[in-house]
Amino acid sequence: MIDFQDAWALLHPAIAIILVFPLLGIVLNRALLTRQRRLATKAGEKSKIPPVVGTEHVAIGKYLTMAVVGVTFLGLAYPLFSKFINENVISQEPLRIFLVIFLFALSIVSFVFLFRSKTKLGRGIFAVLTGMGLVLLGCQPEIYRRGHEWFVSHFYYGILAALLMIFSVATIQDIYQDRQNRWRNAHIIINSLALLLFIGQGITGTRDLLEIPLHWQASYVYQCDSVSKTCPQPR
Repeated sequence: MIDFQDAWALLHPAIAIILVFPLLGIVLNRALLTRQRRLATKAGEKSKIPPVVGTEHVAIGKYLTMAVVGVTFLGLAYPLFSKFINENVISQEPLRIFLVIFLFALSIVSFVFLFRSKTKLGRGIFAVLTGMGLVLLGCQPEIYRRGHEWFVSHFYYGILAALLMIFSVATIQDIYQDRQNRWRNAHIIINSLALLLFIGQGITGTRDLLEIPLHWQASYVYQCDSVSKTCPQPR
């Protein structure tokens, strides 16, 4: 029977599979349809693709960003707070605990106001605050970053993907105001990179699920050396 701690650990991958990746597929589909319609219109052709696909792409893209950043917060919260409790960090470093909680609150509030802001400056400020919060939370010693294999790290892929999604939301209004299409081209490049990161997330996340033990197995499994791929022999 799985207990609360292990169920909490599974929330991050479960929400990613149930919510994030389906939304990603819908957003990608709407993006391709929007581009096809735009190119057809530019060539003077009558497109059979309805004009609503552009609006749908923007709306569902915002939901995707909410899901990605939300699941990133959740993925950071589990190792932080579970280790704070299990390792009694609360009594040893109360100031850092307070700062971590403050960072979570500030980042989440900034993320909410990012969607509500009507000005370019406001969107920029709230995007920076949200991104800084994610990075600072990710720098805490309780977070496993797979530093010896950073180029295939689920953590680094996830943080970078979340930052790119935040940037996309912050600049979405600029696309409509830029007649030279520089922001539109930047949007395409950035989100193409984000798509590659999401593919990497699917691969590295599956690998990490094989490596992360249930809490009652952790005392033995974490004695293993991930670099040399060896574990202590049972007595």
